[in-house]
Amino acid sequence: MISGKTRSFALLATLLMAFTLVSTDFADARRGGSFGSRGTRTFQSAPPTRTAPNTTAPVERSMTPNTGPTATTRQQQPGMAQQQRPGLFSGLGGGLMRGILIGGLLGVLLGYGFGGMAGALGFIVQLLLVGLVVMLALRFFRSRQTSATAPATAGGPAASGSNSREMFGRMANRDAAESERPAGNGRAGSFSIPGLGAQSAPASQDIELEKDDLDRFERMLDEVQTAFAKEDHAGLRRLSTPEMVSYFSEELAENAQNGVRNDVADVHLVQADIAEAWREDNQDYATAAFRYESIDVMRDRKTGKVVEGDEKLTETIELWTFTRPRGGDWKLSAIQEATA
Repeated sequence: MISGKTRSFALLATLLMAFTLVSTDFADARRGGSFGSRGTRTFQSAPPTRTAPNTTAPVERSMTPNTGPTATTRQQQPGMAQQQRPGLFSGLGGGLMRGILIGGLLGVLLGYGFGGMAGALGFIVQLLLVGLVVMLALRFFRSRQTSATAPATAGGPAASGSNSREMFGRMANRDAAESERPAGNGRAGSFSIPGLGAQSAPASQDIELEKDDLDRFERMLDEVQTAFAKEDHAGLRRLSTPEMVSYFSEELAENAQNGVRNDVADVHLVQADIAEAWREDNQDYATAAFRYESIDVMRDRKTGKVVEGDEKLTETIELWTFTRPRGGDWKLSAIQEATA
């Protein structure tokens, strides 16, 4: 029968778990974090820049599928498990040992000793005999297992040559990819463009940006902030990709449900530079590091009173990724939080 203390403990554990889940959902729904898509580089860290010198974590929320090495690793696990040595109580030797021990223990419990031998001396002698039999059996089965797996371990000429070809083939492919990777340096306007190629994906090609592109990024920083503060959905659709519009709309709907609105004003760009710019097929991407000041508060929708934040300038560092079809207009496709 369950005691009162056990029931109280179970109830407390359930309440703590429920509270943790609620807290996690609330934290995930708050504004901030990293979201959007950066093409094939969505789940790669952008290179550090003068504006954002520390490595920025990859995007957390994205509609881009994450095709990482997890699937390959899982496929290799069954083969690795087959190569592992069986445990002490596995196989025929393990079955023999278990049978002897269980039979002996039953004999002791029934008062007959191990095999009917009486007295402490007989008990000790029979234990030694059991240990000797088990040791010989295990040695016999291990020697058979070693002889059976020796050819596979040693590897014949055909198997060894195949593995060598695969290994050197992978190294050759990697070296070829690194030798073909372009490295470009340049400057445009007030933005500095470092060498781009350390994290270039096979399907992407680094590109150079024009000063007009960089000026456009600077204007879009203020335009997106203004459209979000005014809850201008048409403006957000004009400036952002459909994925980013969905994230913005979700946040605006949550603010409306909570009876607040996010007021962002006096956006002033302090420093900016380009982390990387590249092309995938006919789609261009560029990630810019922004350090800007703004007044960012939450106001009551009815009274306009500040309910969260302070009406003074605060500094923010973020990475904004823009994308466009080749020859088209730039749109915001990702935002990542950064640190100084």
